[in-house]
Amino acid sequence: MEYSVGQVVFAKSGHDSGMAFIITDMDEDFLYLTDGRNRTVDKPKKKKRKHVQVTNYSDAEIKNKLLNGESLLDADFRKALKRYSCQDRAQ
Repeated sequence: MEYSVGQVVFAKSGHDSGMAFIITDMDEDFLYLTDGRNRTVDKPKKKKRKHVQVTNYSDAEIKNKLLNGESLLDADFRKALKRYSCQDRAQ
């Protein structure tokens, strides 16, 4: 499975299973996830790669800002996840 910064994923296990997150950072074994509500930019959720369900949706605005090192607010993540859920319902 391919993972990229700015991609929307769903938690498959743990107390947050079924919740949507955006990948803010990655390392060899773990993904760092933010949703702007429970998991903020300052304190992302560290989750093993095998414990998330990947989607095909990646928010371009979030991705560009993360890759360029620009600052992001928790509200930016909430808006991106809201755009994703609205787009998902439209299909």
